[in-house]
Amino acid sequence: MIITDTGVPDNHITYDKWGGQTMLRLDDGWCSALDRDTLMCSIYENRPLICREFEMASSECKSERAVHGIIP
Repeated sequence: MIITDTGVPDNHITYDKWGGQTMLRLDDGWCSALDRDTLMCSIYENRPLICREFEMASSECKSERAVHGIIP
């Protein structure tokens, strides 16, 4: 959910059934801002707060990567 204004571009925003802004996910569940070639955020400077708080290489990060088969 996008709860602060960080400048996420409109083409990466969708709305949930309660009208809250969320990051757009593609049909396969991947974030629309993820560059699949580099696995880096294409809007890094404008990413939402939840992404800013998600620590890279944390246990949560590693388990999400494992779920999606992205183990370096």
